[in-house]
Amino acid sequence: MKKLHQLYDGQAKTVFATDDPNAVILSFKDEATAYGGLKRAHIDGKGAMCNRISNHLMRLLEENGIPTHYMEEISDTDTLVKKVRLLPIAVICRNVSAGTLSSRLGVPDGTPLREKIVEFHYRGADLSDRLVNEYHISAMGWATRPVLAQITAMAEKINEILTRTYKACGVELIDFGLEFGFTVDGMLVLGDEISPDTCRLWDSSTHEKLDKDRFRMDMEEVAEAYQEIGRRLLGE
Repeated sequence: MKKLHQLYDGQAKTVFATDDPNAVILSFKDEATAYGGLKRAHIDGKGAMCNRISNHLMRLLEENGIPTHYMEEISDTDTLVKKVRLLPIAVICRNVSAGTLSSRLGVPDGTPLREKIVEFHYRGADLSDRLVNEYHISAMGWATRPVLAQITAMAEKINEILTRTYKACGVELIDFGLEFGFTVDGMLVLGDEISPDTCRLWDSSTHEKLDKDRFRMDMEEVAEAYQEIGRRLLGE
């Protein structure tokens, strides 16, 4: 598949057109960003690791009945995916309280939750996320109630699959973000990526952080943490 002109240049990925109008190429960068892009750094090998981890998990989800945008891994950093119109809604699945949820509720990171949480965040043009609910989304026309119900069911199933997969690798899936959208032919699919950039991952025994929080919190060995997740998931 031939890579043509650039369609979009994001914080972690660049999107390129192809000679197939229904497909695009995601090119993962060695760039880390946080706090709406206010904090940035170059991390060698990050793009390739996120690309390979995400593709591995996308294939796993496809095998378990979750439709995704994944088509083919072209190189260490490039992947061919279906062209998708992403909804302006980020879906956050939470298994343990951490990050913004802990701040919002005034509880320590690591506080157990009696049940899983699925949150919706509106993603504005300025890349800031605002917590919203089904009423807001429906009233603003960002998605219909039936679509939200379908997304919620898919997110809950994805959470079950990923939690089980990570547990087998000695990793606790604390929370993670998902993005959904519609393909050219109108199918609702999972898009974007699933990687240490979009998941909060702790070692099951030591609770060592193995995700983007290391970058957010100015911790060392960010690349090594991503590589450790890749080693456990991919068996390398």
